[in-house]
Amino acid sequence: MTPFALTPEMTSSSGTFYPTGYVFALFKDEQAARDAGQRLRDGGRDDVAYANPQDIMQHIVRTLGNADDPLPSVGAEGVIVRRIAELASGGCHGLLFKATDDDTPDSLRALLQSVSATAAFYYRRLIIEDLITA
Repeated sequence: MTPFALTPEMTSSSGTFYPTGYVFALFKDEQAARDAGQRLRDGGRDDVAYANPQDIMQHIVRTLGNADDPLPSVGAEGVIVRRIAELASGGCHGLLFKATDDDTPDSLRALLQSVSATAAFYYRRLIIEDLITA
């Protein structure tokens, strides 16, 4: 696994976290995330990035910026980032990996349930699939 690094391609035009073509999954603790990351790698996913709660808060949650000023944003990405913030502040760790052409929301959901994800989001073009709800 590689350490998570936020790149400009992982944000929407407003600057909010929106890594199109990727899945961001959260796990109850570091060991659960690392075990899941290893299982994903063993299953052929070689692009798994790990983020601890501090990284999530510093890099992902900060992309909200002042998007909610003066009123809350209407986009789902802000809602999802706030959910990620709540989970990370509770100690959840994250994994980011690229979806393949063969992936479907159902296959990703089954995969992430098999590795005990607490929550997971599949960022597609113009839609965020809520794969596992915390």
